[in-house]
Amino acid sequence: MSWEWIYLILAIVSEIIFGLTLKSTVGLTRFLPSLVNIAALGAGLYFLSVLVKFLPITIVYPIWTGLGGVGVAVFSLFFYEEELSLTQIFCIFLIIAGAVGLKLGEMS
Repeated sequence: MSWEWIYLILAIVSEIIFGLTLKSTVGLTRFLPSLVNIAALGAGLYFLSVLVKFLPITIVYPIWTGLGGVGVAVFSLFFYEEELSLTQIFCIFLIIAGAVGLKLGEMS
């Protein structure tokens, strides 16, 4: 795995942390959760900005937003005890399939 894809993974993890900590900031009124939230956003944007120098934004951005959203949805099941319908689960798999398809399309 090249370092670009490692940076993409770090950007996705940062995006997931950003999304998960949004609720605990209570509208950015709680200091520590807000600090973590803003730091995660900054890290994600940093990794993304480095990536677009080397990989097409048409690949990087959809994978980053899609898999970041999937991560937030999945982890919200555990951290916030939220629920997903079968239709929502199916759509999450479609997002994952789209991200894989973007990666595979880049290789051809």
